[in-house]
Amino acid sequence: MKKIVCLLLLLFLVTGCSSNNENVLNVLNWSSYIPDEVIRAFEEETGIIVNYSTYSSNEELLAKISSAKTGTYDLIFPSDYMVELMIKRDLLEKMDTSLLENVSNLKEEYLGLEFDVNNEYSLPFLATTIVIAVNRDHVTDPISSYNDLLNEKFKNNIVLLDDQRIVIGMANQALGYSMNDVNATHLDNARDWLLTLKKNVKAFDSDSPKTFLITNEVDIGVMWNAEAALALQSNPNIEIIYPLENGALSLDNYAIVKGSKNTENAYKFIDYLLRADVMKTIIEEYPYINVNMETEKILDSSYLENPAANIPEEIIAKNEMVENIGSDISKYDRLWAEIK
Repeated sequence: MKKIVCLLLLLFLVTGCSSNNENVLNVLNWSSYIPDEVIRAFEEETGIIVNYSTYSSNEELLAKISSAKTGTYDLIFPSDYMVELMIKRDLLEKMDTSLLENVSNLKEEYLGLEFDVNNEYSLPFLATTIVIAVNRDHVTDPISSYNDLLNEKFKNNIVLLDDQRIVIGMANQALGYSMNDVNATHLDNARDWLLTLKKNVKAFDSDSPKTFLITNEVDIGVMWNAEAALALQSNPNIEIIYPLENGALSLDNYAIVKGSKNTENAYKFIDYLLRADVMKTIIEEYPYINVNMETEKILDSSYLENPAANIPEEIIAKNEMVENIGSDISKYDRLWAEIK
């Protein structure tokens, strides 16, 4: 009898664990990107438990995926150039869009881009661009260009993103180069430009740069458009400036990690996030650039009338995208180490 009980107990534990594993999804995403209410609603609707972890840069994402055991993560949200790099390193599964009922909601202009021409490995989630946010309660100087931020009056009064590709790209653009420039002389000039700017920088922060503006720790921020949009909601006297330089456009994407153990659940989550109403909830809390044409039809005025959220199409069109620069990334790594 004891043997039968033990066998039944063992069988229960084994099948129980298997069942739990089938109802799990391990997500690795940017900070402040999907509201908790969206995740909880998905869990309630599907019974799938979402284990949610975050990162602050594409380089941190790459390091986590590269060092983790196979199957640790299922769904990630890499940016454009990182998708290309991860494809080359065989870190991503191919996408099966036939499993996604809502994939037709995506805007065509964000599909078929150079980093994944046929969207074999990725699909667009949200886009973002860089803006300059200025607290006009304290700063009256005209600002229209990255170069205006070199003004000595702004010492210790700027927050920058903690993102080497964006910040070095900003310096390149301020000097008239492409943000993806790898010319050694140009990068030396970018280093000198950034060392001058650094005298005015109080903090590098990609997680919540808006906080420095909202709490009046700084009066100027170069940040993701959604962060600036949230700062503007807090203080209507913050001016949103689209820099004279081309600026940077970044597209973050759904991607499934090679060796995912919960691929079916990943597709269910992607399809859920592709719903117009769900994406509306996401971007009205984190007002990035919408890539869902069905969501566009139901957005509220709080998003549509915010100049940092609803970026004009002509501004987006002139932005440069961050590109995979291959082995030349070592040049950026060295430059970033000198700046930070």
